[in-house]
Amino acid sequence: MDVDSLDRMLLAGSAIILLAVLAVRASVRVGLPSLLIYLAMGIVLGEAVLGVRFDDAASAQALGFAALVVILTEGGLTTKWAEVRPSLGLGVALATAGVAISVVVVALFAHLVLDFSWQLSFLLGAITAPTDAAAVFTVLRRVPLKRSLLGALEAESGLNDAPTVLLVVLLSSNDGAGSALGFVALILYELIGGAALGLMIGRLGAAVLRRVALPASGLYPITVLAIAVLSYSGSAALHASGFAAVYVTALVLGNSDLPHRATTRSFAEGFAWLAQIGLFVMLGLLASPESFTTGQVVGGVVVGAVLTVVARPVSVLACALPFRLPWREQGFLAVAGLRGAVPIVLAAIPLAAQVGRSAEIFNVVFVLVVVLTVVTAPALPALARGFGVTDDRPRDVEVEAAPLERIAADLLQVRIPAKSRLHGVEIGELRLPKGSSVSLIVRGDTSFTPDLRTSLRRGDDLLVVTQRQDREAVERRLQSVSRGGRLAGWTQPRQR
Repeated sequence: MDVDSLDRMLLAGSAIILLAVLAVRASVRVGLPSLLIYLAMGIVLGEAVLGVRFDDAASAQALGFAALVVILTEGGLTTKWAEVRPSLGLGVALATAGVAISVVVVALFAHLVLDFSWQLSFLLGAITAPTDAAAVFTVLRRVPLKRSLLGALEAESGLNDAPTVLLVVLLSSNDGAGSALGFVALILYELIGGAALGLMIGRLGAAVLRRVALPASGLYPITVLAIAVLSYSGSAALHASGFAAVYVTALVLGNSDLPHRATTRSFAEGFAWLAQIGLFVMLGLLASPESFTTGQVVGGVVVGAVLTVVARPVSVLACALPFRLPWREQGFLAVAGLRGAVPIVLAAIPLAAQVGRSAEIFNVVFVLVVVLTVVTAPALPALARGFGVTDDRPRDVEVEAAPLERIAADLLQVRIPAKSRLHGVEIGELRLPKGSSVSLIVRGDTSFTPDLRTSLRRGDDLLVVTQRQDREAVERRLQSVSRGGRLAGWTQPRQR
């Protein structure tokens, strides 16, 4: 590559990113995930329209895995452990037993109705089984769902890549045969080993970041991202699930008391958007719509219908049975299994391995993802209201922390969101721990030093100084008042 080639690549890349960013606003207005627009951009750039050729399935698989690492990192960093913990068991069940049920149902249909071989049938079932983390994190977080449901869906999308990637790789290789017991043991090793390594690396990384004061705030998000990538690559080197590891590591880091958490999450969110844009545009380039046959289009629609109407509801019903989930919540879980980039990336694995009829599988999966996204995503807010699973409780306050090393204290920046019950609460009624104080309020275009009788307002930004050992207590108190109002935890001592 010479300088002229680099200049042309930078020009094209920057134009694509700017168009993609502008497309986000349009996609939000119509209620569709932006992935559809990005896929369309890739198709337009491809051979069929503008003539850019990209048919390297192996590179698409590798770049797709790299993008998924970034997307799972952002998902873990922005997931609240308090919301995931009550529904973690259901999420794990959906990511394992639910995936197995979905694979079997789709495979039976593909073999008996579409006349696929058993290998291709199970390959299609494995490719279409996992929900997509990017779609779940970007679409469902805009729907005011019950926290238990959102936690289950996020845990499922963060963990179900591991068994499906392993199954697709084995079915795409010549040595994929083996005993069912051996395969189950391998899946368990991958998931448990990856999760354990992710937990260990996450805790170690959080301990290091709490004790090392970096010279610039911008180094914290870079360090967190590097720790997450280390977790993925280290686990993969030990033949454990890198995807499970990176999600668990990011979940631990995102819920630890680290400096500049809001900055880190914002950086991860922006980087994840960049990864999604690159991923979907690349997958659009890899697709060749002119090669789609009528049978493949119909097959994608039919398999998508089977996945939505049969496989997903049956897997949800079986997994939710031990948890005694209300039927309304089961119904929403059954329709909220969003597919996105993950199935298309998985479809590139047999394509790279040159499995027979793999191009047909890729086209069927591409059509399936597009159709399911168009049909399902815009309807989710109405479906959530129809099933009665929405939650309009006030959102938690946003807290950003910066270390004050010389006095072993932390400076917290707190944003009071809309619907927060902190609105109207006086500073003295916060009853913060002794030694902690609200030192500044930013309201609109002005800032002022409050006293104990100053009332808080929605949209205020607070600067709170607290001793380091009291930081967790201060955050818990602010979150408690934000949700429950001034009388929340009324037995706690008043601020002095």
